[in-house]
This record gives sequence, C-alpha cells and structure tokens, in this order.
Amino acid sequence: MENKELIRMFRLTASLMELHDENPFKIKSYTNAVMVLERLESPIHQMSQAQLEKLDGIGKGMAGKIMEAIQTGSHADLARLLETTPEGVVQMLSIKGIGPKKIRTIWKDLGVETSEGLRQACERNELSKLKGFGAKTQETILQALQYSEASKGKLLWAEAEPLALDLLSFLKNRPETVSAEVVGDLRRNLETIDTLHYLISLQDDSTWPGFLQELPGISPLDAVSGPFVWRGLLSDSGLKLEVRLVPERRFANQTLLYSANPAWLTQPVNEAGNTLMAEAYGEPAATEEEIFQRVQLPYIAPELRESARVLQMARENQLPALLQDSDLKGILHNHSTYSDGAHTLEQMAVHCQQLGFEYLGMCDHSKSAFYANGLQEFRVKEQQKEIDRLNQELGPFRIFKGIESDILADGSLDYDNDVLASFDFIVASIHSNLKMDIVKATDRLVNAIQNPYTTMLGHPTGRLLLRREGYPIDHKTVIDACAANQVIIEINANPWRLDLDWRWVEYALSQNVLLSINPDAHSMRGYDDMRYGVLVGRKGGLTAEMTFNAKSRDEVAAYFEERKKAKEI
Repeated sequence: MENKELIRMFRLTASLMELHDENPFKIKSYTNAVMVLERLESPIHQMSQAQLEKLDGIGKGMAGKIMEAIQTGSHADLARLLETTPEGVVQMLSIKGIGPKKIRTIWKDLGVETSEGLRQACERNELSKLKGFGAKTQETILQALQYSEASKGKLLWAEAEPLALDLLSFLKNRPETVSAEVVGDLRRNLETIDTLHYLISLQDDSTWPGFLQELPGISPLDAVSGPFVWRGLLSDSGLKLEVRLVPERRFANQTLLYSANPAWLTQPVNEAGNTLMAEAYGEPAATEEEIFQRVQLPYIAPELRESARVLQMARENQLPALLQDSDLKGILHNHSTYSDGAHTLEQMAVHCQQLGFEYLGMCDHSKSAFYANGLQEFRVKEQQKEIDRLNQELGPFRIFKGIESDILADGSLDYDNDVLASFDFIVASIHSNLKMDIVKATDRLVNAIQNPYTTMLGHPTGRLLLRREGYPIDHKTVIDACAANQVIIEINANPWRLDLDWRWVEYALSQNVLLSINPDAHSMRGYDDMRYGVLVGRKGGLTAEMTFNAKSRDEVAAYFEERKKAKEI
C-alpha cells in the first residue's frame, strides 16, 4: 500500500469521526498520525510495528491500526464508520469548502444523503435556513457542487501522465503494432485531461480492435466507437480513452492533426493562405517536421500549438528556445517544519543541494496563517539564525531568507516594515477572503504588488484545479502592476495549482515580467513538482532568459540586494 493511500485512509477516518461527533481526543490522534505519516519519505509498508511505535505522535495503538490497514486494506475504526455512514454522505466529505460538522447538520437536520440531494436543497433555499449556514454559505456550497460536477471524469495532467504512458507502452509492445503515439490534450500539456487520445498503425488490421479488450480496468463504449475509432472508459478515474487506427503512411499527418488546437490549425501560415490543417489532410509525410517544412515554417512543439502569435513568430523565425528543466538553478518558495512543512529546514536545504541546485529560497508561512503554524516575529529571528548557520556549513550553496507573506484584505502584508526588511525576498500570496468580486480582488493584489517589499507574487488566483475555482482577477491589470513595480510572478508548479495560468504567460513576457518556477514544496518530494511548472511555462512560450530561477546564485543574490537598496532610497 502506497503512503498516499494510507494517509488518505486515516484522513478519512478523522473526518468520519468528526462527522459522527466522536471523542475529540481520538480524532486528534488520527489527525496527528496523518501529519506524522506525511513527513515520511520511505515506504510506510516496509516499516515494522516497532519502528512505527517509535515515531513521535504515533504510539502503540495507532501503530497497530497502521499495520492492520497495511495487511488488510482497512482498519476496524474505518470499517465501523463506513458501515454506519451512507455512501453519499461519505462522498460529500470531498466537497471543497464544507467540513464534517456542516455535513452532519445537512445529513441529520435535512435528511440529505447525496450530493444531488444537497444540490436540490440549495436550489430550494433550504440550506440557508439552517443554523450556522445562511444565504452566502448556501451559494458557496452550490458553486462548489457545480464545479465538482463539471470536474467529473477529469484528471490533473500529472495524474493522467503515468496512466497515459502505461497505455502507450501496451500499444507499442503489441507484436502487430508499427507505430503508436499519445496525442490530444496530454501531448499539448494542458493542465487537466478528460480524454486520453492515441493513434496506432498496425501490420495486420485484422486484430483491430479485439486486442484492446485486453486493457485492464477499461470498459468499452461500443455505442460511440466506429470502424476506425475505439472508445472506452477508465473505470477507476472515469477518464475517457480514444484509440484511432490510422494507415502508417499517414501517421505523421494524423499526429499533427490530433496534437494541436483545431482553431490553430486553420490559421493562415503564409501569404498564399495555406493552413496546417490542409497540409495535415494533404500528401503523406514521413514526419511532422516535413509538414512544417512544406509551408516554410520551423517545427513548432506541440505545447505551443495554441496561439496565433506563435505562428507569427514562426513566420518571422523568432520562435523562442523554450525553458528546460536543466535551465533551473535554484528552488524558491518552499516550506519547512517551521510552519506546515514535513521536513526540517536543514533537510530541505541538504536535499536541494544534493539534487544539484545552487540555492534554496525558504518561504514558510507568515503569522496570519495561524492554521499553518505561521511564523511570529520571534520565530522569524530563530529561522534566520539557523539559515545563517547552515549557509556557513553548506556554502557555496546558499539559502535565501524568504517568507510567504499573507496579503491581508486591504492588500497590505502582515508584518511591520522592519520585519519585512529582514528578508532577502518576499512572496506575497492570498490565502483567505477568497470570495471578493473581481474589482476588490484585483485592487487587493495591486496594493500588495505596489508594496516596495514585495519581490514576487505567489499563486495569483489561488485556484485548486478540479477542486476550487480561483478568485476572479483582472489578469492584465495585475500583470501590468507587476511590470510597473518590477515584481516577479511565480508559476506555482504544484500540479493542483499551475498558477499563473499558461494563457497569461505570453502577455507577462510581452510586458518584460520575470516569471519564477516555484514548487511551493512542503516536503523534499515536493521539489519533483518543478517539472510541471516547466511544462506549463513552455506552453506559454517561457524562455530561460525570462525565468528568474534560471539565474545563478550570484545573480539572484545581486538581484535581491539591488531590490533592498532601492527600498532604502
């Protein structure tokens, strides 16, 4: 059993106990266990009960429950709670923005036991009449339900990728396969995926599509399939699958056709009005590159096949050299056990150094983030003292003193200027009051951007893909403010965020705004998310020259120092 499965199981147990109003000390023991398990890097299932008992915050009883879960796939408390809770109520626990206590009230007072019943209760204005709810809470829940419904059958790119590669391996390794390729939204690096698209050509079409019945965990959708297109559904995720049989001589043409935004393919690419769509349907080509050569264009990577501006740049031979993972020299915006991280400052720093990076930017939560153990002023001093010590020990590797400072409702930051001045850099982010309208939300961000201590704007919309919509902002106004105040914008590389959205990267670059690929890592494993930030940055045309953390350690240090001097003038 994977660590994340165990953690999910014990988190659900705690939520169900709260739902049933059980002993708060017992609930606390489960939430503490979750926090401990989240900090473990090694596989939990390989640990003995004795090793588990030695973990601070676990103890003999909880260690026994963990061992039971590993050995049987569940444990007694969870089984009991699931037996006494309607399945629909359990599913309601996953609705963003509504906790177990409110769900208990909905279940017990209204008799609602499903998400659909909850939606109907909202539409009948029944929730607003419950004690502790009101019209605003009811509207928030209804919006969350609608967003959840729209997100069904979709996965994050990061979740879909391993599934896609496993299926591609299956298709490529068939003895009758000549060529196979994943195309569609996954090849274009879109942030969420609802369908896995493949092309395949076979030596012997007589086996088509019979061998696809061998795919595990996939239900065929015969009603929407055809002679050359087989469609199915992945049982566990609800993700759709489409496999298209194409002749080998047209494989490259079809790969281009299904690896681009259709509207992009219909854009004229030269004065004669030729389009890549027409070329894709034209003479067979050996490669995609050959098709681009026919219309005198350089090869355009699949992730760039969205914007008309890209075609214009290609015509002018001005396509950017896109950012690569290897261009990144440091990792900024990270959390440690000083706030809500899983690993100590030293562990985060040493691991970053071992990965070959030149520097680390530590940005634990600020004091307003009480829910995340945000740093009061005296703890800021403690952390900065430890950073000084580690910089002496780990040099020339360097830890930069940062903070993720909460942007308050009026746009101010949550420390006095003398504390803000003690940091090398400040990531300003919003974590609360997410229900402002577009005017107030934009003004709030602009005020924070205009603060002379703000170095970088963190996850600009606060979105959680497939979980929560971001708050509405005027992206153009926010980016223009960053340009005017020389504030860097992060692309938060956590696959649930990917915020700044790639659709605004092109505009940010046009305004000479630097972007930074930040993992917002809360554990050493979180550094791995950097690649997702690179993928969406590339999709927006991001280059190493415009990526802040592609700068060297000395360049970053000089940049921060110049910012500090500018504040003193």
